[in-house]
Amino acid sequence: MTEALPITFQEHVQLQNLGINGASIGFNTLTLESDRFICIRDTTGDQNLVVIVDLSDVNNLIRRPITADSAIMNPVSKVIALKAGRQLQIFNLEMKTKVKSHSMHDDVEYWKWISPKALALVTSTSVFHWSMEDDSQPVKMFDRHNNLSANQIINYRVNSDGKWMLLVGISPKDGRVVGSMQLYSKERGVSQHIEGHAGAFAEFKMDGANSPTKVFTFAVRTAVGAKLQIVEVDHKEGNPVFTKKAVDVFFPPEAGNDFPLAIQISHKYSTIFVVTKLGFIHLYDLETGTCIYMNRISGDTIFVSAEYELTSGVIVVNRKGQVLSVSIDENNIVPYIVNNLGNTELALKFASRNGLPGADDLYLQRFQQLFQTGQFGEAAKIAATSPRGILRTPQTIERFKQVPVTQGQLSPILQYFGILLEKGELNKHESLELARPVLAQGRKQLLEKWLKEDKLECSEELGDIVKQQDSNLALSVYLRANVPNKVIACFAETKQYSKIILYANKVGYSPDYPLLLQHIMRMDPDSGTEFATLLANNEAGPLVDLEKVVDVFMSQNMIQQATAFLLEALKDNLPQHAHLQTRLLEMNLMHAPQVADAILSNAMFTHYDRASIATMCEKAGLYQKALEHYTDMSDIKRVLVHTHLLSPEWVVSYFGNLSVENSLECLREMLNTNMRQNLQIVVQVATKYSDQLGASKLIELFESYKTFEGLYHYLGAVVNLSQDPEVIYKYIEAACKTGQIKEVERICRESNYYNPEKVKNLLKDAKLSDQLPLIIVCDRFDFIHDLVLYLYQNNLSKYIETYVQRVNPSRTPAVIGALLDVGCDESVIKSLLLSVRGDMPVAELVDQTEKRNRLKLILPWLEVKVNEGSQDTEVYNAIAKIYIDSNNNPEPFLRTNTLYNPMTIGKYCERRDPYLAFIAYERGQCDVELIEVTTNNAMFKHQARYLVKRRDPNLWAHVLSNNNPSRRALIDQIIATALTETQDPEDVSITVKAFMAAYLPNELIELLEKIVLESSAFSDNRNLQNLLILTAIQAEKNKVMDFINRLDNFDVPDIADHAIRNGLYEEAFVIYKKHDVHASAINVLIEHIGSIDRAYEYAEKTDTPEVWSRLGKAQLDGMRIKEAIDSYIRAQDPANHVEVVSLAARADKYEDLVRYLQMARSQSREPFIESELLFAYAKTDRIADMEAILNGPYVAQVQVIGDRCYDEKMYGAAKILYQSISNWARLSTTLVHLGEHQAAVDGARKANSTKVWKDVHAACIERKEFRLAQVCALSLVVHPEELEDLIRLYEYQGFFDELMALLEAGLGLERAHMGMFTELAILYARYRPERMMEHLKIFWSRLNIPKVITACEEAHLWTELVFLYVHYDEYDNAAITMMKHSPDAWEHGAFKEVVVKVSNLEIYYKALRFYLDEQPMLLNDLLAVLIPRIDHNRVVQMFQKSDNMPLIKGYLVSVQSVNNLSINTAYHDLMIEEEDYEGLRKSVDTYNNFDNIVLATRLENHELLEFRRISAHLYKRNKKWRQSMTLSKQDRLYKDAMDTAAESRDGSVVEELMQYFVESGNKECFAACLYICYDLVRPDVVLELAWRHGLTDFAMPYMVQFMREYVDKVDKLEKAHDERVQKENKELATDAPILGPGGLGSARMITAGPGLMPQATGMMPQATGMMMPQATGMGGMGYQNSFGF
Repeated sequence: MTEALPITFQEHVQLQNLGINGASIGFNTLTLESDRFICIRDTTGDQNLVVIVDLSDVNNLIRRPITADSAIMNPVSKVIALKAGRQLQIFNLEMKTKVKSHSMHDDVEYWKWISPKALALVTSTSVFHWSMEDDSQPVKMFDRHNNLSANQIINYRVNSDGKWMLLVGISPKDGRVVGSMQLYSKERGVSQHIEGHAGAFAEFKMDGANSPTKVFTFAVRTAVGAKLQIVEVDHKEGNPVFTKKAVDVFFPPEAGNDFPLAIQISHKYSTIFVVTKLGFIHLYDLETGTCIYMNRISGDTIFVSAEYELTSGVIVVNRKGQVLSVSIDENNIVPYIVNNLGNTELALKFASRNGLPGADDLYLQRFQQLFQTGQFGEAAKIAATSPRGILRTPQTIERFKQVPVTQGQLSPILQYFGILLEKGELNKHESLELARPVLAQGRKQLLEKWLKEDKLECSEELGDIVKQQDSNLALSVYLRANVPNKVIACFAETKQYSKIILYANKVGYSPDYPLLLQHIMRMDPDSGTEFATLLANNEAGPLVDLEKVVDVFMSQNMIQQATAFLLEALKDNLPQHAHLQTRLLEMNLMHAPQVADAILSNAMFTHYDRASIATMCEKAGLYQKALEHYTDMSDIKRVLVHTHLLSPEWVVSYFGNLSVENSLECLREMLNTNMRQNLQIVVQVATKYSDQLGASKLIELFESYKTFEGLYHYLGAVVNLSQDPEVIYKYIEAACKTGQIKEVERICRESNYYNPEKVKNLLKDAKLSDQLPLIIVCDRFDFIHDLVLYLYQNNLSKYIETYVQRVNPSRTPAVIGALLDVGCDESVIKSLLLSVRGDMPVAELVDQTEKRNRLKLILPWLEVKVNEGSQDTEVYNAIAKIYIDSNNNPEPFLRTNTLYNPMTIGKYCERRDPYLAFIAYERGQCDVELIEVTTNNAMFKHQARYLVKRRDPNLWAHVLSNNNPSRRALIDQIIATALTETQDPEDVSITVKAFMAAYLPNELIELLEKIVLESSAFSDNRNLQNLLILTAIQAEKNKVMDFINRLDNFDVPDIADHAIRNGLYEEAFVIYKKHDVHASAINVLIEHIGSIDRAYEYAEKTDTPEVWSRLGKAQLDGMRIKEAIDSYIRAQDPANHVEVVSLAARADKYEDLVRYLQMARSQSREPFIESELLFAYAKTDRIADMEAILNGPYVAQVQVIGDRCYDEKMYGAAKILYQSISNWARLSTTLVHLGEHQAAVDGARKANSTKVWKDVHAACIERKEFRLAQVCALSLVVHPEELEDLIRLYEYQGFFDELMALLEAGLGLERAHMGMFTELAILYARYRPERMMEHLKIFWSRLNIPKVITACEEAHLWTELVFLYVHYDEYDNAAITMMKHSPDAWEHGAFKEVVVKVSNLEIYYKALRFYLDEQPMLLNDLLAVLIPRIDHNRVVQMFQKSDNMPLIKGYLVSVQSVNNLSINTAYHDLMIEEEDYEGLRKSVDTYNNFDNIVLATRLENHELLEFRRISAHLYKRNKKWRQSMTLSKQDRLYKDAMDTAAESRDGSVVEELMQYFVESGNKECFAACLYICYDLVRPDVVLELAWRHGLTDFAMPYMVQFMREYVDKVDKLEKAHDERVQKENKELATDAPILGPGGLGSARMITAGPGLMPQATGMMPQATGMMMPQATGMGGMGYQNSFGF
């Protein structure tokens, strides 16, 4: 069975399997800040990436395209820190935001997260800390030590409180890696340089310590050895002093270059993990420095590590990309320490400290042994610290209690409790046993202290004990113990009633609340009310019956308390509480009406008996509350008449609850009872509820009692908001009745809702003293005529003047009209008119006088307005009308005055004088009206002149439209009169445009012939000539040719273009021909007339290049290719060469095309022309002409033409073309088609193109030209991407030998690559296995080994497979293959070299089984190389089971130096079996890790004396003095017995031996014993024995020596006393460094041995004796220690 290891080993992920580039797995590119994330700077192609591996979800990688020098992930969150040059940035990847950034002044050589919120930055000179919080900048902590200046920084550590910092660096020196560390104290500001490779800070709690001890541990490997040191920093007073530890660190011989890479602390187990570069893991106990375990966990280099927080272990990454973790196995660590290390003390302490299994039996045995030997204090410690409390039982307590207490000493039970209190919490039984004596002595404050510190386990029994002295303290215990019934009882006793319900609800307990309430009411009535309220108002519903609670209150006549309770209990106003609500109100109406009034006023309840309560309220004088509750009208009216006892405001609001009929009935009742008293309230009610009661009913109510005063006040309150005409009328009437004239005036002016006719008649009948209200009504509603008639007839003319002068001057025209109607004198009217100063509507005044034919009446007033400078149009309109009617020379006024309205006056004149209307319209540019009046009156001459001068296109469009029946008459006047009179070109232009816009071509031609053909100022006008021809083209095509011949000043291109568009091709041709535009002329012949023959004749006649060129294009379009080429040649025009070439090639007219291209080449040296000429030569087989072009300077695209010839299979021409441009690639392919293979190969060599080589190679293979094919293939195999296709080509055709010969030839090439060597190896494995090993030995470094491994496995080439595994560092597979296929693959020397390099430890043991089965005589040789790597216990167990131990005797001897229990035991068994007592004695003296007592017992009865002597020796070494001496005495080995007695240092043992010698008569042995045990015997005993047995002579030498020493000691004491007195007079001042005295130059405490440490350093001295237990807070109890029992 495999022995259990103390660690668990796990591989989390293989980074290369996640797609991480192996080159990116290194110290400079990969960072591991915690067990959460791994951050790698990777490269994909040319893109730089940052890859983040979340170890909790390794399948979801985060890849970001980031270019940075370094990237480190936050230990706990997705926050990344990036460094590029001196720029530092921190990003939150989840929030996608930048957290902070900073630019450093110096390069950052190393950085690290020292906490989730802070970074450490190390530059070449200093160390900084940079916090993520706020906007803080990096803070300098300390300067780098000079000794680290040339070091590569690999780590930085800060302790938990930030007071100590450690910087770690490494550097090469003398062929090894040297470590340097700088330890810095923040408090002291001092640094110290230490030689070391790795370090860390840790904390753990020592036995008897009040607080954790802070230590610093570091590991170093020097040229002479390796050490791990642990030293205390920041010692705290009250803590034991931690003794510095310095232990050796073992490195195997083959790990010569290995060194400690990192130290990680397991805070959970107080264990040190030391990780080395070459993959070894070391476990050390933090407190003792003991090495627990060492093994190799990785065959590859480890370069980074971090704490594995999940299991408090360590996580590492090696160069292969494996992410590994090592953790402590809780189930196996303690048994491993016991069985393998044999360190019982460490096992006990480890199990106790961490609560781990595996040492239970040891604890029980130790406890029994200590208890039986009377070491009760130690036994108490063992019991208190037992893992998982296995000894903390009632039986243990009873055993301690039964131990008698020695006077003056602390009882064991108290020691036991003291240790328990120091360690933590007591269990239930322990708490009870401790509480009883503490309370008996009245020390309950200690109990309170322990409860606060959670030192005791609370229970109901403990609470019962405590309750006898303190209920509050008992309550605390019951609460912790969760005893609900007793908790509630304590709450009641301590009057904490509010907490009862809260606690009961919290724990789900339901006490008997009614009984509890009765109890509380009897004890504390006042608080009982509060508690009852709490019960009633529970959120989940009342906890007691409310009726019963009220009965309890009423039984004690507690009206006030009952009221308070019910108010609180009934506050939710629930229907089911109706009876209780009634009861509450009744009791208060009877005993405290004011309280009932307050309750009713707050409207808290709605479900009580309202009728009953209303009657009781009336009896109690609460009329308001009675009215609120009565519903019968008789009751309401009976109570409501007492208005003097009610609040008016409330009465008014009360009416809001009554119906309309009831309200009116109550109002009548109030007016009938006492009108004077109640009128004001009635008015208020009517005002507030006017809308509900109805204004008409209220008006009727007031009028029925003839109270206009009340009506006025009521309506006055509502009139401003009312829209009812009747209400407003009644209000005006009431105001008139009560003499409120101003109010009448206001309402008449402001209201818009009264009936004006009705109000007007009312005001006329009222005969008011002031007629202003009547004036306002008539003015607003246009009763002017009635007003003037009323005032004029009643001789109230002054009010007429007042009205027009002050009230509304704008009404003056209406007043004037009314006065004219009543026959008022004109002088009075003129006087009134002139007296009005305000604004007056002139138009209305004119209208009033004009319709009465009295317009001239206002002429004086108009003249006054003109003199005043009036600009009013109406004034001048009136004057114009008067002038026109009176025929007072109106024409000058109409032409010169600009203030009248032409439209108005024009209309006024149309029937009176059309010419005057024309004048008015012309001045005002009233176009439509002017056209209409001139048309209606046949005034076309005036109209024509106006249109020409007006220049309005829209107006022209109107008059020239088809809808105008007078258009012809107007046009005649325009042509005959208007245009002939004008000399302005703009007038002519606008007119012509108007005719054009009206589409009157014939009229336009007529107009233009008049202007252009006849002699006029506009005859040579280009635009008019153009227009004439264009119009003729559109309207009269037969006149176009005549106009073209007669006119010369027109636009030739435009006119010709219009002629063409209108189908007048001959006219267009004449235009172009007349003006020598030959190109356009021939274009008309070709495109429009369609006569190529006429075009040819025209070309012959004109003989111009452009004409021939256009003719050539036409002929080309007609597919007359030869004629077209002839035309192009005569035109010497190569411009259209693309089309010519295309059509000629399509028609296969290459002979004609050659002529054209020769002409084109002479005109233009374009690449296309020359290229096509070459191709035409090729098509016509004119090779000599091709060579002539190629031999001279050319611009042809020879490559393109060559490809075309190649595609057309004109290989001869293509060959010439390719040769001319040295295109060896295409030339080689062409030569292949021509059958010239050797030349093709030569060409391919010159081309040096993969594709060419492939083509030529394929052709050679097809023709089995293997020599030439190999030449081609050698240029292909150097390209890895071509190799697979090449091999497939050979293999498919079965050319295996040729393929291998090809690859063998290719191996010597400079560009030979891995694929060639690999594929050749695979071919050897398949077809030539005898040549495989030679190939592998020569070229193994250039093979793709995994691929070849697969081939070897398929071919069963086991020796070659082992070779490959070894060279691929797959030592595990190599060893397994050797063992599985040993006949072919195993060789002892090679196997030894391989097996030591495997990473799977199980292979070691498989190898041992293999050798045991097949090569047993070579076992020791194999074990010799496996010693540093194998588990010795497992090896011993393996061979013990197979009973082959003698085979490995040499191995046992060689490894016994490790002092392993199993090794020693097995070796001892072998020595006993061989009866080799000398070897056994040497072994037991040299190595101590075996069970001495078991071996001694086994040898005690051995038949050989020397073995029994060894047994005695073992008893002596284990301090079993008496058993050892008994064996020695039995075998008469008295010298051994005396040596044993002397070594025991126990006087009683020596005295027993002397007594034995005396009794046996062995006098010589008695004297020898005195010599050997000189310092252990007492002089008095020696003298007594010598005197009693006559041995004085034998004792005398002892006595002489004793007296001499006694005298010397007295002399030395006197001398020492004198020297001490002298030293006390001297003072020493030393400057102590951080970790030791003497500063940095002296020996350091951290490396100095115990003997080098001075005593006066300010540190705690090392304890040299037994320490009393630490105080546990039980001081002052009157006992000697601190308990007081």
